[in-house]
Amino acid sequence: MTNYMTTKTAIIFDIDGVIRDVSKSYRRAIADTVEYFTKENYRPTSIDIDHLKAEGIWNNDWEASQELIYRYFSTQGKNRTEIEISYEEIVHYFQSRYRGTDQENWNGYICDEPLLVTANYFQELTQANIAWGFFSGATRGSANYILERRLGLKSPTLIAMEDAPGKPDPTGLFATIRLLENGNNTISNIIYVGDTVGDMHTIEKAKKIDHSRNWIAVGVLPPHVQETRERQESYIEIMIKAGGKIVFDNVEKVTAEVVEKLI
Repeated sequence: MTNYMTTKTAIIFDIDGVIRDVSKSYRRAIADTVEYFTKENYRPTSIDIDHLKAEGIWNNDWEASQELIYRYFSTQGKNRTEIEISYEEIVHYFQSRYRGTDQENWNGYICDEPLLVTANYFQELTQANIAWGFFSGATRGSANYILERRLGLKSPTLIAMEDAPGKPDPTGLFATIRLLENGNNTISNIIYVGDTVGDMHTIEKAKKIDHSRNWIAVGVLPPHVQETRERQESYIEIMIKAGGKIVFDNVEKVTAEVVEKLI
């Protein structure tokens, strides 16, 4: 693990939509799950999922799937208490699509996620004396699969779903910072890079709790919103309104030079 004894700046990254393209994995698993439990009567579109995520509280994709199922049945005149589908059933089905049917050797959608960054990018940050780590709503297994197995990072600093409450609660962000500081250093500039409203709100909440640091939210456009200029512009507006200082179309554009300007 890199020693950041003298650094004053850290970039903490979300993973889904920032480090990897999940439009055909997590998002596909959401759509599959909702379609399955609504008996093929409703399959949410990418825009439907975006609208839900824009509410800022549906970072957990299992909960997002459940919410979309509930909302469908409410349009059919059913109360939530009447819907006999357990959360555990939803999680199990979702995971069978995302991780796959083989628990030892995953064979689901996760295997085909395109990477949005290279390992060299993180080496460049280290050379610029910028600390870096990850705070994600992904499970630790899923996060490590992409960070260690696919990207080849060695024991990256990570706070995952199992380690902290879901965003926009900033508890996991604070925990990531403590791991990076390791009791030896105070990092005064914190940049959190994410692709959702919930990520931007996480920084806004952190600001209200800890006034001793310079908190900066940076947005990244996930690949699925880059298909049309109209959708890009709409998404950028939403991210800025949620607290993003600037929005990029790829995480590698958050360079050391950009960081210097931001802080």
